Amino acid sequence: MSLRCLLSDELSNVAMHVRKLVGTKHPLLSTASQRNLAEITELIHTAFLVHRGIVNLKEWTNSDGPLKDMQFGNKMAVLSGDFLLANACTGLAQLNDTKVVELISSAIGDVVQGIYHESSTSAEEGSLTVASWEDQTFLSHGALLAKSCQAAMKLARHGNEAQNLAFQYGKHLALGHKLNSDLEPFVKSGSEPSVFSLDSAPVVFHRQIVGPERWRHQLKQVQNMARQIDYTKLRGLIKTERGVSQALDLCSYHGNKALEAMKCFPPSEARSALENMACTVTKF
Repeated sequence: MSLRCLLSDELSNVAMHVRKLVGTKHPLLSTASQRNLAEITELIHTAFLVHRGIVNLKEWTNSDGPLKDMQFGNKMAVLSGDFLLANACTGLAQLNDTKVVELISSAIGDVVQGIYHESSTSAEEGSLTVASWEDQTFLSHGALLAKSCQAAMKLARHGNEAQNLAFQYGKHLALGHKLNSDLEPFVKSGSEPSVFSLDSAPVVFHRQIVGPERWRHQLKQVQNMARQIDYTKLRGLIKTERGVSQALDLCSYHGNKALEAMKCFPPSEARSALENMACTVTKF
């Protein structure tokens, strides 16, 4: 909508009437509870993104820049992330639904656990299997979306079956989106980044195919004297095996599972929009 529309008298009148409904049990207000939940979820997601921006100063060298600036930046990242989380928790309490609070609180714990596992596993050693990659990715990327979808159905007073379907949709959508993101450096030739994560899905599949010994040998092949990895060469080695195709198949699987969860709901514009989202994350 245009800025003029947002500032129009008509919208002001609508806002005034909605304000009068606060404290009643009018069904219109259940939608405003769901919007608040979406904003809370986005706050939590952004808070963790800010926290992920903290730099490991143990690996910092003088050539990287002034240490004091990075120390100040780390402090700001911690404080900013904590501020966003505090606001999210305040908004969560104002929803006045203990089940929703329980769901989102457990999702926050899942994200913390997922991030901890990400930082504790060694990508070069190849200790991460496909199964553990899915578990870890769900915790760090999927739990918040899945449980937020479930909580939205709870706020709308839907039963356990509908809540579970919403959870499944959010879970598979998040995993499909992560797979899509991991696959981009391997399937999009025009905009390939020079660096990709050694814990991305195609690499994990590749390590499982070639085995730990051959994987370590391949890493040595693409490293220079300073132990820096030539990602262009490594990408070429990975694309010679079936790791990329297996990751593509898994991405399609999660997209289809998300679509299956939506089939149980009656046709509507909202359902179509959610189905389009699930289709988008599986296209390349």
